[in-house]
Amino acid sequence: MAVLLEEIVQSVELWLKLLRDKPQPYVDPDLDPVLLVPGVAGSILKSVDKANGKDERIWVRILGADHEFRTKLWSKFDPSTGNFFFQDNFWFSKWGFQEGKTLFGFGYDFRQSNRLQGTMEQFAAKLEAVYNASGGKKINIISHSMGGLLVKCFLSLHSDIFEKYVQKWIAIAAPFQGAPGYVTSAFLNGMSFVEGWEQNFFISKWSMHQLLIECPSIYELMACRNFHWEHIPLLEIWREKKAADGNSHIILESYQSEESVEIYKEALYSNTVNYNGEMIPLPFNLEILKMANETCKILSRAKIPSQVKFYNIYGTNLETPHSVCYGSDDAPVTDLQELRNIQPKYVYVDGDGTVPAESAKADGLNAEARVGVPGEHRGIVCEHHVFRILKHWLKVGDPDPFYNPINDYVILPTAYEMERYKEKGLQVTSLKEEWEIISEEQDDGDNMADRKPLVSSISVSQSGDDQSSRAEAHATVIVHPQNEGKQHVELNAMSVSVDA
Repeated sequence: MAVLLEEIVQSVELWLKLLRDKPQPYVDPDLDPVLLVPGVAGSILKSVDKANGKDERIWVRILGADHEFRTKLWSKFDPSTGNFFFQDNFWFSKWGFQEGKTLFGFGYDFRQSNRLQGTMEQFAAKLEAVYNASGGKKINIISHSMGGLLVKCFLSLHSDIFEKYVQKWIAIAAPFQGAPGYVTSAFLNGMSFVEGWEQNFFISKWSMHQLLIECPSIYELMACRNFHWEHIPLLEIWREKKAADGNSHIILESYQSEESVEIYKEALYSNTVNYNGEMIPLPFNLEILKMANETCKILSRAKIPSQVKFYNIYGTNLETPHSVCYGSDDAPVTDLQELRNIQPKYVYVDGDGTVPAESAKADGLNAEARVGVPGEHRGIVCEHHVFRILKHWLKVGDPDPFYNPINDYVILPTAYEMERYKEKGLQVTSLKEEWEIISEEQDDGDNMADRKPLVSSISVSQSGDDQSSRAEAHATVIVHPQNEGKQHVELNAMSVSVDA
């Protein structure tokens, strides 16, 4: 069934003269340089012994992970410096890119504020180094998750340097307006990067919690105050209240982002960490919150320079925690400091499982395209559709499969949605994909009103020896008239097969 839909997509691409089947060289020295900027926990961190200068990997490691994390990576925030460490690693070396010549990574201390002066200076130096190493070619930045906030902070604070060295920025799964459900549960309950039995070999959820309380970058993932949410994120608590007549009533209290601060303060009032035998107070940090609020203002002032192209890929189709609820009508919360030991329930919205789609696509920038791709927050960088989009935007391959040099038009994938469900013993898959053809040809304004969309249909069937192996797919392609140099193309497809 999925094969049938893939055949339809390929048929449409061939019809639009987009598909080319030519081998790509393993190393292509003519590619423009790519700089990869990871998100939370995407960089290796090392501890350096001051006595002998030897370093030891603390993040990421398996053996002794939790012990080494608690003794060597945990840090206390210093408000006088904004400081809390740095290495370099990330993903892909395919499509002809070569590490050190056309493929680079920017590692940074993901615990720090995304606008920390030291990090901004390191990023500026990295851009210059990449530019020089690639022979003076402008850079394509690809950021993932919180790395998008770091890049946007740099854009806001150093737009002149950004414009000098960068030609494109592609943000993937960036929490531009925060990740409210993720952050609320992280503050009160901690977080885990792995699930099930694998947690026994990794950093414990509570050890991670104690680190996050002192991480400026995590505070910067709180819901942005000035963003007008379609679905307002809430912290909800079932509590028992006594009325004037002495009777008790169970009520559900709801707190928006700013109001939640008082709950965090009370819930974490007596929170401590045992660091080398010393009990250190670890309450909700108001100094870091103040710093994070200023970061939010800096992010809101960012503007894309006219010579730089920005693209946004965000995750969809997964239940994503948005509002967080503690307690219940039957078991109300009696002590806010017990919130740390209560498993919350969530109100979910569409997103990638961590970042709501509403937040990720609200970049506040002049974007060439925004594309929602079904995928999980960390796994989205491995999605086939993301690879296809990246290859197009980076102009990888010979020729670019989305570019026609004769007619001088580019086709941008602007939307992609897929849904699967079962109905009456049938497996049904629906697909919607859209492209935009951008051409320098001038429109004939006099005839615009008379033009009508061109509608075509494609059908594919697969026969089998028995009834259970049969499948059919049908698609409709709509090509809208060109308007202001752009022509919109829609593909709506559906496949049906017997649910074996």
